[in-house]
Amino acid sequence: MTSVGLKFAGRTVGHLAPPFIIAEISGNHNGSLERALKIVDAAADAGVDAIKLQTYTADTMTLNLDTREFRIRNPKSLWRGESLYRLYQKAHTPWKWHKPLFDRCRRQGIVGFSTPFDSTSVDFLESLRVPLYKIASFENVDLSLIKKVASIRKPLIISTGLATRMEMEEAVKTARDAGCRQLALLKCTSAYPAPATESNIITIPQLRQLFGCEIGISDHTPGIGVSVAAVALGATIIERHVTLSRADGGVDSAFSLEPHELKQLVVEARRAWQALGSIHFGPTPSERSSLIFRRSLYIVEDMQKGEPLTVKTLRAIRPGLGLPPKHYESLLGQRVSRNVKKGTPVRWQLIG
Repeated sequence: MTSVGLKFAGRTVGHLAPPFIIAEISGNHNGSLERALKIVDAAADAGVDAIKLQTYTADTMTLNLDTREFRIRNPKSLWRGESLYRLYQKAHTPWKWHKPLFDRCRRQGIVGFSTPFDSTSVDFLESLRVPLYKIASFENVDLSLIKKVASIRKPLIISTGLATRMEMEEAVKTARDAGCRQLALLKCTSAYPAPATESNIITIPQLRQLFGCEIGISDHTPGIGVSVAAVALGATIIERHVTLSRADGGVDSAFSLEPHELKQLVVEARRAWQALGSIHFGPTPSERSSLIFRRSLYIVEDMQKGEPLTVKTLRAIRPGLGLPPKHYESLLGQRVSRNVKKGTPVRWQLIG
């Protein structure tokens, strides 16, 4: 795999480094700054690289209307029956919380950043000097927003959820034309929770080839299997929602990881990255001591000088100190050059 390579707040992102793991707080603070700060601490303890917030208000997202089109009608949705305005009121992270949350990230030694949803949120985040930005899946067709964020020339992550190939091409072109030089895309299925069968992570190498940038995954599936599998396909960034406890409820809790699961993700994703290694044939350093356990050709009965090798006197057995078994048939009928004891490994010098 070719490593494009990025720097997020001084951290290397690419195949030369372990996956960059982002914990998304979203609405899992349940309206409490204290809880949000605890999530930061728990995610840092789990070993993540970054915390991501979402920066919006209900008024910057939608209108305070309760008519049919402003309600969530999907019977399978976690938020069915809820008006968009009330949902965003519940889920938003108050802007006055951003600074204390980013300060806590810095004290914990992890990166703090956010997803802006409109021009005013970009300006606000710039006042806090965030080191990078994320464009959410539902905003990847908002080319004006992408252009504004990209023109700041900080690293930019864009989620691909819902987007067609043409829409992603437009988003990427807009970002690059506006000056973005550090771009990453996250393969995403914008369903909450998302079924693993619709993750289509085999698209990850194709995205890398098409757009020539780092590719990761924004994963809303249960468990950690999809995220870990994505690493094997080249994902260098993993984003997951996190909560202190799903039992506590909250708008995003059903598809969020608890701290112990997040820690397991960190461990297994990094293990998957280590396992990628490089193209290699032959024994590895840790395998070399096991070569002795291969079969090889041995004399299995006492033999006199000049006696021919037969199926009774020559066998392929362990250990592996003799000639390889591939020579077995060609050696049958050959005569030994000296007296040989049972248990002698066959060498070419023994034949003649």
